[in-house]
Parts: sequence; C-alpha cells; structure tokens
Amino acid sequence: MCRSLSKYGIFFLFLALTGLIFLLRNIHTLESLNCRTVSTLYKLQSRIHSAFTPERTPPFYHNHTFCGHLGQKPSPEDELEERYLLDSIAWPEPLTRPMPPPLRQTSDPVHSLFAILPTKEGREWHVGDQLEVLVQMHDFQGRPKRYGGDFLLARLHSPELGAGVAGDVLDHRNGFYSAVFPLLWMGSALIEITLVHSSEAVAVLRRLREERPDRVFFKSLFRSGFLSETTLCNMCLPPDEQPLCNYTDPHTGEPWYCYKPKMLSCDTRINHAKGGYQKHLITNKEALLFQSGVNIKAHIHASGPDRINVLPPKKDQLGMESSSTKPEPIKVTPSGYYYGGSWRPLGGVTMRQFNDSSAITQCLRGKVINMYGDSTVRQWFEYLNAFVPELKEFNLHSPKNVGPFMAVDSTHNILLKYRCHGPPIRFSTVTSNELHYISNELDGLPGGPDTVVVLSIWAHFSTFPVEIYIRRLRHIRRALVRLLDRAPGTLVVIRSANLQAIDQEVSLYNSDWFSLQLNSVLRAMFKGLDILLVDAWQMSLAHHLPHALHPPPAIVKNMIDMLLSFVCPDKKKHQQN
Repeated sequence: MCRSLSKYGIFFLFLALTGLIFLLRNIHTLESLNCRTVSTLYKLQSRIHSAFTPERTPPFYHNHTFCGHLGQKPSPEDELEERYLLDSIAWPEPLTRPMPPPLRQTSDPVHSLFAILPTKEGREWHVGDQLEVLVQMHDFQGRPKRYGGDFLLARLHSPELGAGVAGDVLDHRNGFYSAVFPLLWMGSALIEITLVHSSEAVAVLRRLREERPDRVFFKSLFRSGFLSETTLCNMCLPPDEQPLCNYTDPHTGEPWYCYKPKMLSCDTRINHAKGGYQKHLITNKEALLFQSGVNIKAHIHASGPDRINVLPPKKDQLGMESSSTKPEPIKVTPSGYYYGGSWRPLGGVTMRQFNDSSAITQCLRGKVINMYGDSTVRQWFEYLNAFVPELKEFNLHSPKNVGPFMAVDSTHNILLKYRCHGPPIRFSTVTSNELHYISNELDGLPGGPDTVVVLSIWAHFSTFPVEIYIRRLRHIRRALVRLLDRAPGTLVVIRSANLQAIDQEVSLYNSDWFSLQLNSVLRAMFKGLDILLVDAWQMSLAHHLPHALHPPPAIVKNMIDMLLSFVCPDKKKHQQN
C-alpha cells in the first residue's frame, strides 16, 4: 500500500513540476496573473534553478579581442596618438623562456645591492648637485641579472628634517639601474631603493591587463514591480553568451554592456555595483613572484654607505664668479619635495599654507568647486567639508562613500560638489541615473573665473587595457578644451595617481605598476593645456608615511594646500610675474 502511494506521489510530483515549468516558460502570456503572483512564481523558479546550478561567475576568456570592436572608431590622428602613448610606456620584457622562470632565477632584493657613485670632486655633495646611485639586481641564487624590466622606486629623504624627494630610475636593460636625485637641502640624506615587482612579475601583470579585463566584474539590478533580476555587466562582454543590453553613452560613445535579463527589458535597470574579483588568475608558479616582504615592495640594501651629508651650495651655484668649470646641470627635475613636512613645488606656483579654516574660507569665497572622479578626490571633498565648519553638507540622501555630495557656505557664497565618474566604477551601489561621464558633466558647466574643476580618474581603470583609459581621457580632454574656449577663466586641476599598499591579491588588480603606466599617459595627454597638476605620485613617494590608496591626512593636507595655492596664488609672487 505504501509503495503504491509512493509511486503515485512521484507521479503527481512529476506532473506538478511539468506544469510549473510550462507555466513559468509561458508566464508572459498570462496577463491575468497579478504582479505578486508573477514574483512568487519567479522566485520559486530561481530557487529550483539555483539548487541544481553552481553560482555563476564570468567565464574565462583567453582572448580579449572581443573588446576590440567596442566604442567609436578612432580617427587616424587618434590612432597615431594612441600608438605614440603606448610606445612611450612600453616596458622591457624578460629575455628568459619559458616564462615565468623558476623563482630562484628571478629578482631578489636581498641579494641585490646599490652603491653611491662619487662626483668629479670625490665624495662631496652640495645643494644643487646631483646624486647618482647604481643598482645591480641579482636573483635568489646570488647571480647577477642580465636583463632589465624590474619596477624600482627611489627616494632620498631625511627623517630628521622632514625632507624627501622622489628619484628618477633609469633601466639600463642589463640588470643595472641608475637612480638619480637632485640635492635640494643641506644636511643628512638617506637613499632608499625599493623593488616593487620583479621583471618576471611585471610580465604576469602585463598579460593579465591585456587578456583578463574581466578580473573585476560588475552587476546591475533590474526591477519591475515585484519582479527583479541581477545580471553581469562590464565594458565588454562576449556577445555569443546571451543577448546584451547596450548602455553605450550617446554623447561620448563610451561602451557599457549588461547581459539582458531573462524576463525583464533593458530599460528596467535601476543600479550599478561592483560584482567582485575573479580568483585563480595565476598559477602556483606565478604566485611565487608576488610575495609580500619577499619580492613585493622590498628594500634593496647598500653595498656601502646609504647616507650622504649635503653641504651648502658652491659659490658658482649662488651666482658668484668661479674659476672652475660650471657644474653639470641637474638632469632630473621633480615636481617638488618635502622639507619640514611641507611640500615645496619646484616651479609654477608658490606653495601657501592653509592651516586654519578661515584662510580656506577666504580663498574659496564666491567659488563653485566641482570635483569629479574616484574616491581619491572624494577624499579631498571630505577633508574640506570636515575642516571648514562654515561648509554645511546638504543632504542629498546619497549612499555613503558614493555620492553625489554637496556642501554649501551661504555666508561666503561657496559651493562644493562631488560626483563619481561613469563606469567602470567599483563603488558598492550607484543608481543608474547617477552614472554620469565626466566629459558630459564638463559640457554642462558654464565655467568662468569663479569656477574650479578638480578631476581624478585612474584607480578604476587598472584592470583594463591602456587603450580604454586613453579613450576616456581623450573625451575628457576634448570637453575641457570646449570648456576653456567658452570660459577661459575656469581653473582646472587634475590629481594624478598615487602609490598604495599592495600584497599579492591587490597586485593583480591595483598594482602600482598599472598606476605608473596610467599616470604617464595622464600627464602626456594633458600636457600643453591650461591645466594644473597636483602630483600625487611624487607626493606619496617622497613622503615617509606608508603608501595607501587613500593617503594619510598629512599628505592630503599638502595636496589641499597645493590645490588652494592654485586657486589663490601668492599675491606678491603673482605681481612679480
């Protein structure tokens, strides 16, 4: 009897499931069902499907050419510029095969060393001279490397004086590197050479950048009534997987796609969010190239002294006559240096100190400050909003850390605004109608002498081929040219990329090597325009505090002082010029 009931039970369950599947597949024809019924049935379908299907992640694609056709076709001039920019950031490739070689044959900071090279006068240095350091890389077996491509950072600093300056590293492509520093202060100066990544690790990062633009993936929620679906989104998605929703910006041609929901239309998208990070991107052998404290941001020691004492300038360097031959000019000119903990720019503007809120208020009186970009410029908004009590943040009911944000000082007629840039943006959740491209925002500004524009756009492009970043900056540059043409008095300030703390996982998505390349492109693309730069790269490299994606307050304070020095230049200096 029980067996008979069991058989009938299985039979009726089969009929019920068959009917349910038929109902769900034809649910769009059942107009008589209300939204609540549709939602309940769809949720049941999702539960049944998820019980037998593993959690979906973006598929692995070895070839990134499916991204090549996206976006507007560049003009011949744009293609030429792109080729020039890509050539300018070309990185030496390791000569060894296969790649990667065994760890023992790769760059080891412990076995590597550097030495201070003497000047023509011997081991005596003066302010205005140039210090040169020679670095020789060795592998884990202690053998000299015979090829270049290592990513090194160089800093000259004095903890006692609160001084620091970034050095310029030259790759001789034979295992030797030169680090060159201008000598800008008297007293002690300590040399610090850091291996960020070995040449072999850089080769892995280059491959990931070109072949895996999906290693950070995104998602969007679609909703209509009680029915909702979430699908994968990205700058480029393989069209053969399933139908796509095309959200390409009509003004700039910037592409963005989502997989089309199964039961909803493309115009029901309500938000955008970071989906997550792809795992298992590298082999176990490649993972050995990314070990914190071993071959990621590890110091290289000196074979002899690592410190010099800088003497006062020589007489001829003070403008006095000298019978000796003139010294060689400084070959490397950084954007500035620290002394007494304060940034001192070299050329262009005199740095002012804005140590109290009243000074900032007076500087920004009557100004509209528009900040666009990523969280590193949002950090500036937060600093000013917190430091200046007269600025009152207006509640726009925006999500925390996402925006848009606005602060107002009605007494002094100050308006401070922040808005994140358009996709790709890795913030938690942004409503679809708040996804604005910077170039479109710039085209909507009237501009003028009371308008300040601050831009920071780099961190969210590290996982994509550089061509995508070039295209985005080109659109922004054209919009800035239009803005400056119609309103020549508009002040435009761009914040560059900065160094950050990295480990193995962060290296694969946000390595300083990616940021270095983007930073070089950024500087080249805006060179020659009436645009000012806050060199966050050198300001983070030259400072003694640890690197961080969002720099600590001491560095941010110097960046804000730099920005405000652009907005309110020193009157005496300005009159002299």
